Amino acid sequence: MNNLEYYKVFYHVARAGSLTVAARELNVSQPAVSQSVKQLEAALGTRLFMRASKGVRLTGEGELLYGYVAKGYEQIGLGEQKLQQMLNLELGEIHIGASDMTLQFYLLPYLEQFHEKYPHIKVRVSNAPTPETLCNLQDNKIDFGVVSTPFEGREGLKVVEVREIEDVFVAGRKFIRYKNCMLDLQELEKMPIIYLEGATSTRSCMDSFLQKNNVYVRPEFELATSDMIVQFALRNLGVGCVVRDFAREYLEDGRLFELRFNMIIPKRHFCVVTNPGNPLSAAARSMLELL
Repeated sequence: MNNLEYYKVFYHVARAGSLTVAARELNVSQPAVSQSVKQLEAALGTRLFMRASKGVRLTGEGELLYGYVAKGYEQIGLGEQKLQQMLNLELGEIHIGASDMTLQFYLLPYLEQFHEKYPHIKVRVSNAPTPETLCNLQDNKIDFGVVSTPFEGREGLKVVEVREIEDVFVAGRKFIRYKNCMLDLQELEKMPIIYLEGATSTRSCMDSFLQKNNVYVRPEFELATSDMIVQFALRNLGVGCVVRDFAREYLEDGRLFELRFNMIIPKRHFCVVTNPGNPLSAAARSMLELL
């Protein structure tokens, strides 16, 4: 028996004030408990217990030692309890990486479901473009990411496509002459284009597609969010390039229309990305199962 076991026996005897009760709690024989106490006393070079009318009581040295052992042993018990709560999804934390788009048009309803089922699990969402989310995943700063294709840097990552998305060009009444026309992609070079700024998967995908077809646009406006692109298009400031979901409401009520081209713009996907090298908590695994 190692020293940790001796202290475990010591804790139970001291708390119960009885070798017999401690033996029953530990599910061992009373002689085994008595022997453990004697071995601990021998190792420490002092008496820890003295006989009492009903069992045993601590000596002064035993009282001193018990004050420290009890704190440690009870902290271990509390740790086991909290761990079990975590495994039972009664507490814990999930850290997810997502862009504005994947959060709004895919992740949000699942977060709502998860919170209703496990209200004590804390969910943190790091809002960032796809490239930054992938870096955070590889650096073990998040449990998993919800991103949009295309993207690079997927080496060692597990990628699961979960929803199809489509990029479109939308415009308002000022550009009504283009409505219901089958346009050549080169027509975009003559239009005031409203684009996303910076390194986003949406921007890089459209740039790549147009360049492959020898189309080079010079954006009139470069904005931080797709929602702002839609607002600029509603005010007839140009032709906006967005994922259809952002403009769906205005396309359906007729305030915006979608330009048609004689070449199909490739569809993209939302993906759930994990790093198999990063261990996941029970809460994170449960969230992934929901997704």
